[in-house]
Amino acid sequence: MGKDFSKLKRPRHSMPDFVKDALTRKCLMDVYKKRPAYQQNGYLGWIHEARLKKTKMKRLYQMLDELEKGGVYMNMDHPESAKKKE
Repeated sequence: MGKDFSKLKRPRHSMPDFVKDALTRKCLMDVYKKRPAYQQNGYLGWIHEARLKKTKMKRLYQMLDELEKGGVYMNMDHPESAKKKE
């Protein structure tokens, strides 16, 4: 079952192919999809609003790093997404 995007207060952003490719290549799509709808949309909007390709890529890499690391969203603590230690 997918996330409920109906309660978002901001416009919903579609996922560009280069973001989808990067998430797939880094095996982070499932981690991304486990994030709340507002975070998924927030990341995409933040990447989309960058005017320069260099900035888009910098933001993409930050998103990938945060998803890989867990426990972080937009450089802020996000304990709900922290990876469980085994």
